[in-house]
Amino acid sequence: MMGRHSRRFAGPTLDDLGVLRAAVEAGSFVRAGESLGLTQSAVSRAIARLEERVGVRMFRRSARAVSLSDEGLRYYQAIAPHLTGIEDATIEAGGAQAKVRGQLRVNVDWGIGQLVLIPRLHPFLAQHPELSMDIAVRQQMGDLVRDGFDVSVRFGIPEPSTLKARVLMRARIVTCASPAYLARAGTPRRPVDIEKHACVRMRDWRTGAPFAWELVRGEEVVKVNASGQLIVNDGGAAFAACLGGHGLAQLLEPYARQPLADGRLVQVLPRWADETYPLYAYHAEGATSAKVRAFLDFVVELTREPSSIGPSLAP
Repeated sequence: MMGRHSRRFAGPTLDDLGVLRAAVEAGSFVRAGESLGLTQSAVSRAIARLEERVGVRMFRRSARAVSLSDEGLRYYQAIAPHLTGIEDATIEAGGAQAKVRGQLRVNVDWGIGQLVLIPRLHPFLAQHPELSMDIAVRQQMGDLVRDGFDVSVRFGIPEPSTLKARVLMRARIVTCASPAYLARAGTPRRPVDIEKHACVRMRDWRTGAPFAWELVRGEEVVKVNASGQLIVNDGGAAFAACLGGHGLAQLLEPYARQPLADGRLVQVLPRWADETYPLYAYHAEGATSAKVRAFLDFVVELTREPSSIGPSLAP
């Protein structure tokens, strides 16, 4: 009679787990099959086989996409670090030059995507010809793992989560207006003068109320009652409204740097610009893949370059 410890483990195979990972990253069985060189039916069979062996339904399925179920998400979060470790060990054995490859899915906020990251990507992709990138510009990060992203880069205070968050820089918040608006309404000389001006305010998606305005000079903080006809819920909209002459706006310095340099915007009260806002990179806890490590190293260097992102404070 065979002993209890001599039974063969009939759990999922590495091939099926690899199909699971591809489906999570791609967001559909069709795209997962394309990345693996399999048919959609072969991907479906592998997922069904995995669900049967593990005993949980991994995905919610719709006609156009798939997303992890709650049980599937917990399972994937538990196995993902181990899959990454196996992947890295295999790539390491195959040679150092083959480390960074595959598809990297990144989500970013508007400014990082359009003004900082995407214009500077060419050297990074040229350095890693076996890597492809899928970049999504989103107002909020969402559920990084459930939505199949490897990493996110965005401004703001991290929400409580199991993700690993790494601060990259702290950007100054600058108060700006277009030359046309200042010619029409005058230039504030003191923080309190802002209360007489039209202000483009941005809504805090967590509270539903517009962000409060503060001006900071060293240890001195002055709260101002900003008001105006226009409230937006996106940094890009605030940026466009400021350029369009709607009024004063508080913008992140990296986003305002070029318009300030070429005269499309004017910074007001420049001595009151010591408030900062952090930029973070997020990824899943546990071992990180070679492609994620390479991307994080690239972003760290990118945020240290004054020519690409503007003056900032070290983390």
